[in-house]
Amino acid sequence: MNDTIYTIDHFAEIIQAKSFIANPKLNVTRLVIDSRSVIDPENSLFFALSSKRDGHEYLEDAYKNGIRSFVISDAAYLEKFRDANILLVADVLLALQRLAIVHREQYDLKVLAITGSNGKTIVKEWLYQLLASDFNIVRSPKSFNSQIGVPLSVWNISDEHTLGIFEAGISKENEMEALQRIIQPTIGILTNLGEAHAEGFASQKDKLLEKLKLFKDTDLFIYSPEYILDLPVSELPGQTKFSWSMKQKADLQISFIEPIEDRNYVRALFKGAEIECLIPFSDRASVENGIICWAGLLSMGYSPEEADARLEKLTRVGMRLELKNGINQCSVIDDSYSADISSLAIALDFLNLQNQHAKKTLILSDLHETGKNQEELYTEISALLKQKNLSRLIGIGPHISASAALFDMDTSFFQSTQDFIDHFPAIHFSNETILVKGARKFEFERISKLITQKVHDTVLEIDLNALAGNLQFYRNKLRPQVKIMAMVKAFSYGSGSFEIANVLQYHKVDYLAVAYTDEGVALRKGGITLPIMVMSPEPSAFDAIVKYNLEPEIYNLDILSSFINFLSADAYDYPVHLKIDTGMHRLGFEEGDLTELLEMIRGSRKVKVVSAFSHLVGSEDEHHDAFTKHQMERFSAFTRQISDGLGYKFIWHISNTSGITRHPEAQLDMVRIGIGLYGYDGGLDRNHGLQTVAVLKTTVTQVKEIKPNETIGYGRRGILPDGGTTATVKIGYADGYNRRFGNGIGKMLINGKLVPTVGVICMDMCMLDVTGLEVKTGDEVIVFNGELTIANLAEQIQTIPYEILTNISQRVKRVYFYE
Repeated sequence: MNDTIYTIDHFAEIIQAKSFIANPKLNVTRLVIDSRSVIDPENSLFFALSSKRDGHEYLEDAYKNGIRSFVISDAAYLEKFRDANILLVADVLLALQRLAIVHREQYDLKVLAITGSNGKTIVKEWLYQLLASDFNIVRSPKSFNSQIGVPLSVWNISDEHTLGIFEAGISKENEMEALQRIIQPTIGILTNLGEAHAEGFASQKDKLLEKLKLFKDTDLFIYSPEYILDLPVSELPGQTKFSWSMKQKADLQISFIEPIEDRNYVRALFKGAEIECLIPFSDRASVENGIICWAGLLSMGYSPEEADARLEKLTRVGMRLELKNGINQCSVIDDSYSADISSLAIALDFLNLQNQHAKKTLILSDLHETGKNQEELYTEISALLKQKNLSRLIGIGPHISASAALFDMDTSFFQSTQDFIDHFPAIHFSNETILVKGARKFEFERISKLITQKVHDTVLEIDLNALAGNLQFYRNKLRPQVKIMAMVKAFSYGSGSFEIANVLQYHKVDYLAVAYTDEGVALRKGGITLPIMVMSPEPSAFDAIVKYNLEPEIYNLDILSSFINFLSADAYDYPVHLKIDTGMHRLGFEEGDLTELLEMIRGSRKVKVVSAFSHLVGSEDEHHDAFTKHQMERFSAFTRQISDGLGYKFIWHISNTSGITRHPEAQLDMVRIGIGLYGYDGGLDRNHGLQTVAVLKTTVTQVKEIKPNETIGYGRRGILPDGGTTATVKIGYADGYNRRFGNGIGKMLINGKLVPTVGVICMDMCMLDVTGLEVKTGDEVIVFNGELTIANLAEQIQTIPYEILTNISQRVKRVYFYE
């Protein structure tokens, strides 16, 4: 939120809108693009963007949430909100960007802009840590670097700010110019030039030139010659240029990097003298990001000694919110590494996305360096918590404690983290979702450990942003009005229950589908309100189906008769889904069942068909395209007879994950997305366009030196003829790592290197051949990720990716990340 006052008629003038204004002098302080994320509705302006879904579809939701000012591009909505302020424009995104440009032009402050293929957000957050003592900084929240995120970030500039740090990301040509006009940077940093988003450009040079447009009017440009390809320095932007390099001559020329425990000592030449710094991280990416920040400080006039002193104090950036299982049936959202007003709002939105518990608790530390006085800051936070319907606040720190009177809810306050820990036995947590949000200095990781169930060293990490991204990938392929049924059977393909369903509900899928009734019951108990289809309803579960408002799949006359007879005499139009067999020959009605099927449904008013569907058996394989066409024709003919015979219409659906990508003609009224949500589609070339959702990782328990011809494991099946080194890791067949992976067939990643199994897979662990590698106890081991994929593992043991995912044991803890 900024403190500049704009009225709605002023906005209309800026964006050159055709206006229909009920309250022309209304002050607007907030720009909103998500109807679910409303903090101050009275003073908010909603933009009906069409980036993911058409924002006009959510106008009514925004109106119900109290918003009365809208920017739209579809005149059809003018009549719906007669008491609201409506600004009609040709392009809503351009209107948002125009507002940001005008707002930016009002402030004469130093602005640092960052772009590159990787590391933008880390460099931004580290520069914030390094410079916060000298400047009042406004920066992009999280990774808001897109055509939408950048204007929303720049909108936060206020009078008190003396430095802006914004990141800009692009994925195709002709995007950066708009971001440059919005940010108007005075200092520019190019982090690197990698392969990310390469598909949007004809060449790496084209991508570089597009990125450099961000810096065309900068006073200072910071870069590495290793990332400017063959571009002459004279063609680089910036009145002053500052270079850094690990390989060639540069203003900051790195000469030596030495790992020291979990840190790196770096030596370099600068202005003819040897200087040094200590970067408190060990991985390669962090070292490069640290050197970029070092170059930034030196180029801005900080002495080598001061730069070294500040870099040594860098702390890890909490990029992702973690959702974990907590004590006493709680869910814990861990955001214990950062606390500012922008990221607090984002974290509270994620908290509200979780519906598994009615009670929602926030553990919040003092917020520092916000540019606001204490009363103003905590008054704003209080209003935010009230708007988000928070149940309880636990405040930690002297400032928030002193502001206790501002919070009208269940509260308790502690002067320090240690004070909270000392009183922890007397604090009751049970059946609630707890958001832990603290500034780094408060060391809230100590609190997270207290309220989180101990996590097994073998963990399945689920990226909820990637899941949402994959949903959008398929949504973009659908015709308007085509509905989506998301398959969450088999514990969401091994990925989770309500944790996955909550995200899908938040992103407005139309239906969920589970295999068995108990899965649907678990979702209802977890707060899921979407329609849920049960694909294998058993007569013994009919009572639970009705009690929890689940919708059964009806696949033969017997199950239809049983369900009708079960329903009470006064039941009316209970929703059911008809399964049609068009060639799978597993379950479903066939043409010979038509007469009796129609008679049973027409003869009872207890049930109503809400959908009919079938299952494509080979949609991913072009060799079966003729049969796929035959299935669609058979389904359409049979379903039309059912609809005509019943005298009403219902939803038709036959397309699955690969059907969406390969058979657009099969979309009909609805599609069913299954494993594609989790990053695998047999109909796509190397899953192009999908993001990796799940990463399975474990750790090294022990490293052993093996003598020549000694045997390893049960049955003495493993052997290293020349001797070598093995690493025992904490995953076995009880965790879902199949015994067929033994004896070198399976491979895992340690320190970026692919290593084979040796010997048979044990119940709780297995052994890897790490001969020639530097491996120690506690090292992370990747079983599968975006590089070593579930498809790779499936090939190793001649199975399918579905089996790899669904076989992961429930004892493997799931940790959910949201950025």
